[in-house]
Amino acid sequence: MRPTGALHLGHYHGVLKNWVELQHQFECFFFVADWHALTTHYEDVNVIGENVWDMVIDWLAAGIDPGDSTLFIQSRVPEHAELHLLLSMFTPLGWLERVPSYKDQQEKLKELDLATYGFLGYPLLQSADILAYKAGIVPVGEDQVAHVELTREIARRFNFLYGRAPNFEQKAEAATRKMGKKNARLYRELRKRFQEQGDVQALDTGRALVESQQNITLGDRERLFGYLEGGGKVILPEPQAWLTPASKMVGIDGQKMSKSYQNVITLREEQDSVVSKIRTMPTDPARVRRSDPGTPEKCPVWELHNIYSDEERKNWVQEGCTSAKIGCLDCKQPIIDAILVELEPLRERAKQYLEQPDVVRSIVTEGCDAARDAARETLEDVREAMGLTYR
Repeated sequence: MRPTGALHLGHYHGVLKNWVELQHQFECFFFVADWHALTTHYEDVNVIGENVWDMVIDWLAAGIDPGDSTLFIQSRVPEHAELHLLLSMFTPLGWLERVPSYKDQQEKLKELDLATYGFLGYPLLQSADILAYKAGIVPVGEDQVAHVELTREIARRFNFLYGRAPNFEQKAEAATRKMGKKNARLYRELRKRFQEQGDVQALDTGRALVESQQNITLGDRERLFGYLEGGGKVILPEPQAWLTPASKMVGIDGQKMSKSYQNVITLREEQDSVVSKIRTMPTDPARVRRSDPGTPEKCPVWELHNIYSDEERKNWVQEGCTSAKIGCLDCKQPIIDAILVELEPLRERAKQYLEQPDVVRSIVTEGCDAARDAARETLEDVREAMGLTYR
């Protein structure tokens, strides 16, 4: 996420709740994209510095667990920048110019001067962000699928130009020994059964064995998978886009909730402010008087009911609105109650972290160290493949 403003309910329902689920299923890397923020806010850098730590606190308050995930700041892992530079040496200019968001963002953000190298190259920096960790899955919305596809093309081009990892078999054998004698012996037996006898069950068992190893690196795991299957380790695997569930959160003015429209409810919004904002939200324009029947589908508040209300509550709204048995304030009250219930634990957890800034910085420092370890290994493979290791 780019640290360009306070996080709001749109972030929570559109991204953070999904991240909380994913961290229990996969090895996850979540980072504050401060370099990406500079692509549009290079003239207003104060907004970035002010929001970096607040963003991490909001993540933690939302349930991102540093014990299950790696949280870090992009600019503290310089390997992103080096990989971006190396990828830029062979990425065609036309690939960047055709990214849909390139011209779209220039149109939407006309008040900003985006005719910069940084803005043109930010999809390539995104690719470096992904490929540095050899990510298999990237959770994105539909508008970001093109960026993941660009990353796949760049990985494909890299692998075509520079081939597979040199000295693969020797490195795979070294990784096998790291599993310990018993596991190494079982791994070799399973590999032989699959490659010589075509035993698919042996392949599945071998993969599970590799997955269970706690004392090997990501790179070694990749090598062991490739060695098991009889191939080689692709240096930069092609990632897959993981479409997140569509969750369009309406803002207090009826448009999509966005800090650009100043129509948000932030994750630490005070109770009185939430009540005031929801009570003054626009409703069905046909309901001029309390006695006028309305159409819920034409009312922005109905979109919030679709997120916060169960079927019984929605049926109550449908019947009451269309028959004018309930007024707009009656309809809004359950939404107010639901949002206040949702935000209270977030505010409480955020308060605990605000009172312990050293804890937050320690979490991020540990995350940066872990991220650098993973990214360094990728860069070693990339430099070696590109002939940039001089011994």
